[in-house]
Amino acid sequence: MRAVRAALAFLAVKGVILGINALCFPRLRPRPLAPRPRVSLLVPARDEAQTLPVTLPGVLAQGAAEVIVLDDHSADGTGDVARSLGARVLPGQPLPPGWVGKSWACQQLAQAATGDVLIFTDADVRWHPGALDAVVHDLNTSGADLLTVLPRAEGLRGGARLLTPLVDVVVLTWLPYPLLQLPFRLATTAHGAVMAFRAPAYRALGGHAAVRTELLEDTQLARHLKAAGGRVAQALGQELIGIRMYGDYAQSVAGFSKNARGVHLDSRALMLLLAAVHLGVYTLPWLLPARTRGHRLLRALGLLERTAVNVIVGRRSPADLAEGLLSPLTPLAALPAYRRALRRTVEWKGRRYPS
Repeated sequence: MRAVRAALAFLAVKGVILGINALCFPRLRPRPLAPRPRVSLLVPARDEAQTLPVTLPGVLAQGAAEVIVLDDHSADGTGDVARSLGARVLPGQPLPPGWVGKSWACQQLAQAATGDVLIFTDADVRWHPGALDAVVHDLNTSGADLLTVLPRAEGLRGGARLLTPLVDVVVLTWLPYPLLQLPFRLATTAHGAVMAFRAPAYRALGGHAAVRTELLEDTQLARHLKAAGGRVAQALGQELIGIRMYGDYAQSVAGFSKNARGVHLDSRALMLLLAAVHLGVYTLPWLLPARTRGHRLLRALGLLERTAVNVIVGRRSPADLAEGLLSPLTPLAALPAYRRALRRTVEWKGRRYPS
């Protein structure tokens, strides 16, 4: 019973944080914006020839002053695809020693950009009509130097549903949004899929050079900005900004293993501890007979958490709402990602980095 009470307390704390974020977390909404500052939309792309025909037209339709795609030594004709769609394309320079590929791509994009607002957006992000005005509006009204957007997951199928939605769970159940306003570095999260900077604040940091060695560059860059006296804000993409981050379970394992160490404060011990906690809270209750009311409540709360998160981020189809039924399997599905994260090197997009 003591273990059940501890597990219920764990879920209760996460539930309180989720409730706070349901009330406080900003959501992007369509906003007419006039006049608009000069905005640069910047897209780092490596082997994204299949993705850009789906996503880049939406980026170009936003009406930004400039849209620049950096072709990061792609082997599949990414640069040609981006040009054919109407984007300005920069060929990536060779990766300098000690740099992570995405940060180097973003640094080159920023050097070429001329906007007062620099928005870095991943190649798999889907910008829907009105998204840019909403992002700039929220950046202005928040008074932040950096606004990061959590895109709504779109097109999830099969095994991708096991791990990909955990991004939303982590953002909404681990840090109450009001704490993001505090000046403490650790009270900071960010989502690298969409990062909108005021250009002077970004350049004062030295840009992505400040996090050149970091695999979890988004959160680390936000922490550097906060440490320098800047302000960070976040928003949920809702129906305006979506993403299809990983196409299947194998891709999600690779992506989660890349970021796992950084999410756990670069601590292998913390990563293993939380893996065990999640197995004990979400999986083990379904492997043991539920003889007490507390045990049955633990099962129910574990299922409801994921469903509640999906409702908050705007994923409300029947399949999305039923996703909570996967909660007992998710800690098991995450084990291969944790195992890969324990290695001393990380492989991502054909490159290897020390971890």
